[in-house]
Amino acid sequence: MLRLDWLKVFTLLVLPAVLVACGGLAGGEEWHKSAEMVAKEAVDNQVFVQGGSFQLGDVGRPNGSPYMVLTDHARPPVEVKVDSYSISRYETTWGEMEVYYKDVGRAHLYEDEYTASKYLTASDDTLSPYYYRKPARVPNYREAELYCAWLADQAGLPFALPSEAQWEYAARNRGHNIPYATDTGEEDNDTYLQRPKEYIDPSIPPSGNMLSHSSLVMERRPVGTYPPNPLGLYDMTGNVAEWTQDWFQKDYYKHAPYDNPRGPAGPVNPDQPEKTVRDWAGKGGGFGGGGTVFVRSGVHVDAPGTGFRCVVNHPESIN
Repeated sequence: MLRLDWLKVFTLLVLPAVLVACGGLAGGEEWHKSAEMVAKEAVDNQVFVQGGSFQLGDVGRPNGSPYMVLTDHARPPVEVKVDSYSISRYETTWGEMEVYYKDVGRAHLYEDEYTASKYLTASDDTLSPYYYRKPARVPNYREAELYCAWLADQAGLPFALPSEAQWEYAARNRGHNIPYATDTGEEDNDTYLQRPKEYIDPSIPPSGNMLSHSSLVMERRPVGTYPPNPLGLYDMTGNVAEWTQDWFQKDYYKHAPYDNPRGPAGPVNPDQPEKTVRDWAGKGGGFGGGGTVFVRSGVHVDAPGTGFRCVVNHPESIN
């Protein structure tokens, strides 16, 4: 059950309506939310994924060639099973991170400037790169992990970061042999953010079915801009790359267990601890299959600039 503070609900829902009726609010979108409201939306936005067995990794094109040719981190593919779970249909947004930071008293750690590693008040300006509905890039792995734990506390449900097996199973529409987590399984990249740089204009309408561009440019589209994959999940190819809970090991697929693999027990190199990041199309990967759903690589746990979404590890639908 969600922990409800009815005074907060009144303040955030009823009072604004009264003020609008009395002419007390300026025009524009009201988006500031309480922790309880963010948690409720997080539950509502969970998509149930029926578990099953599939080939985790680069299963290869019909002619037998791999999709990803720059590394062999995703080969050989391995047969695994994942239990049923739910996963967020959207990447976590700047607005949701703002509510979390303020609720847990951590906003002061990141509020000095806008960068890939810093936090400042999310914007209600749809043209801003920090518009509250655009995907957040968190300052490190721990904040992503703690956000999901915070949702678990708010909602009383087992929220967590996905394992990379859970992430890939959902991105590939329960394990189908598709290279992109789009509505068609193919890539139709939005022309937005292409050179010359002066074309970075958020008022340009979206095109295609995904957005893949360099992480050096902060601008992204709001979550849910492009069509979802067949499971109803948005931006699992493109927008921003996403943390998973697994420690990264280059040849992990050679050793992965069949039953719900969750990566090595600890960092392969304790001096350089890395977690597995998926959806490198979100960092602009494209050459040599670098934008496909099969790509996996390690990112230092203290490195900024990666996004995420949460799962709920429960065998039945929660909504």
